Amino acid sequence: MKDFAAIDFETANFQRTSVCSVGVVVYRNGEKVDEFYSLIKPEPEYYNSVCSEVNGLSAQDTANAPVFPEVWKQIEPKIAGLPLVAHNKAFDENCLKAVFRCYQMDYPDYTFYCTLQKSKKMWPGIRHNLDVIAARCGYDLHHHHHALADAEACAAIALKIL
Repeated sequence: MKDFAAIDFETANFQRTSVCSVGVVVYRNGEKVDEFYSLIKPEPEYYNSVCSEVNGLSAQDTANAPVFPEVWKQIEPKIAGLPLVAHNKAFDENCLKAVFRCYQMDYPDYTFYCTLQKSKKMWPGIRHNLDVIAARCGYDLHHHHHALADAEACAAIALKIL
């Protein structure tokens, strides 16, 4: 796969609509051509300690952040016509669908590929965390659980195994 957009969401709480940051990395012809990162005001707008411990974000970080529809207006033209790739697409695709529903936006039925599922088929019997699989693909993931860093790692994996 040479043309795709790797995407990663972080959430403020256990509600899939509570996306609080997004990272997107766009590849065309196997070359990175664009990237995007934004904080997002989550819905519902509260943080639980578990999510904050994982992603390092809090209500202070997103108090003045744009709402999802404003952020998606910036992302949509960057990813037009491209399949989306996520490490654990079940999470990221469900977040995207949930937040589209939350804001009563028409979901364009994006094609999603999953580097987690593919890595499990390629390398059974090991841990398949993003950082582990990224390292196996030659990518050193710094700032794990920062949405843009995770999208970059996912893209590196996708280039190797999809």
